[in-house]
Amino acid sequence: MVALLVATPILVVVASLATPTLEIWSHLWQTSLLELIWNTVTLAVGVGLGVLVLGTSLAWLVTMYRFPGHALYEWLLILPLAMPTYVIGFVFLAIFDYTGPVHSWLRSLWGAKVWFPDIASYGGLILVMSLVLYPYVYLLARTAFQEQAAGTLEVARSLGTRGPLLFWKVALPLARPSIAAGLTFALMEALADFGTVAIYGYSTFTVAIYRVWFGMFNRGAATELASVLMFFTLGLYLLERSLRGRARFYRTEAGGRSIPPKQLSGWRACLASGAAGLVVGVAFLLPVAQLFLWTLTGIGRQEYDGRYAELLFNTLILAAVTASVAVGASVVVAYGLRLSRSRMVAIFARLAGMGYALPGSVIAVGVLVPLAFVDHTLDDFLRRTFRVSSGLLLTGSMAGLVFAYLVRFLAVSCQTVEASLVKIAPGLDMAGRSLGVSTGGVLWRIHLPLIRSGLCTAAILVFVDVMKEMPATLLLRPFGYDTLAVRIWQLTSESFWEAAALPALTIVAGGILPVLILVRRVRPLRAGDDLASEGDSLRM
Repeated sequence: MVALLVATPILVVVASLATPTLEIWSHLWQTSLLELIWNTVTLAVGVGLGVLVLGTSLAWLVTMYRFPGHALYEWLLILPLAMPTYVIGFVFLAIFDYTGPVHSWLRSLWGAKVWFPDIASYGGLILVMSLVLYPYVYLLARTAFQEQAAGTLEVARSLGTRGPLLFWKVALPLARPSIAAGLTFALMEALADFGTVAIYGYSTFTVAIYRVWFGMFNRGAATELASVLMFFTLGLYLLERSLRGRARFYRTEAGGRSIPPKQLSGWRACLASGAAGLVVGVAFLLPVAQLFLWTLTGIGRQEYDGRYAELLFNTLILAAVTASVAVGASVVVAYGLRLSRSRMVAIFARLAGMGYALPGSVIAVGVLVPLAFVDHTLDDFLRRTFRVSSGLLLTGSMAGLVFAYLVRFLAVSCQTVEASLVKIAPGLDMAGRSLGVSTGGVLWRIHLPLIRSGLCTAAILVFVDVMKEMPATLLLRPFGYDTLAVRIWQLTSESFWEAAALPALTIVAGGILPVLILVRRVRPLRAGDDLASEGDSLRM
């Protein structure tokens, strides 16, 4: 029942594909549909190339070579995952735009006609997204390279394959399924983005849904646009599941001997260390330093008042409530899967988990339809029966927003709880029942204490994801109820970069928590573990 409830918004958007409105599609075709498709495809291609080059090359560098700071860079290169794309996006605009400090400094040196790349362009957008999303590819590629048996590469070397050819002909093909999975995750995030593409003036489906929703108040057109965007994301989702289902790579050597790294020295060591340091510096340290500087400046000028405390309180309440509900729902779903062998239960559980693969704007559209239906049905009943109106109880309410978050992030919590439950031996269930303990009692007295760590991890991951979520919050929040992410959007859309620094820095600080959890989870696999299973850790 929980899985079916959560899957309802997804089914609503799917149903709009089966029942298209010809008038709306005709209008979209004549106005913006082709542009939106082209922009979405080119965004995916650009980000895909960027994360492939950055993620794969950095993974190969830290796996195959040893250089100064290697051990530190191996984990520092994951930190950009803590940075929402819309945060690094507006920071880069402020720093590298025509009126920013970099361009101003260059003009002071070389005059007004000095050329500098326009950051507020397609290339700038691709750069920003690639710097934030490359860790998806980096993590899975690094794990794949670490787990390639040394004997395989030694045989290739004995046959004359060395240097770059060893990478292109042997290591890269073996790691290709894992790299493709990381690429899929990165592209899902790129397609789901709203804040970055909006402030860079790049019209994609997420931006169009927002404009149609609030600018034209046309919910039907928003639903049709959401269905097209879902077509893109579901295609990526199915590709990722297909790759995970077919690709299984195991060690072929007893003892699990890994690739021996090569020690670099001289200018090569400096170059490798500088390359890794440059990526970490540009993708994480520079934005954080700029946010910190703006925050200190704002505090010194006393620009922050009780408004920030209100935004923080609203965000924490929403995140805490959603995390609690998500963990409870995940326990029900995961325990139901443990007890039931029904294929239908498994199908609905899998469908409910697809919400994390869909953009927040698509989820918002899918949630609005059933909420509005319930509100109107209840209002009609009360009008006919008691001649009173209930109004809109769910639409535009906190409950509706939490439900949207639940649809979006249930998979994050459910996968974590399910991974903890499968570690509990079935014999404990049978032992409890043999002592007369009910099914619910077994869950309460045996399973929950044993998976307490997994429950806390699930709650933290959902909590931070809710803090960062922007499009669903913008579309469904109660009137006047703003969060940190919403405030960042309001300020950056008006180019008030410094005022957005403290909310952004708060979100980045919170985003470091799941990255630390990820560092603990994504580790070199033992012999016999399959590479594709590491993808679940990334999506969590």
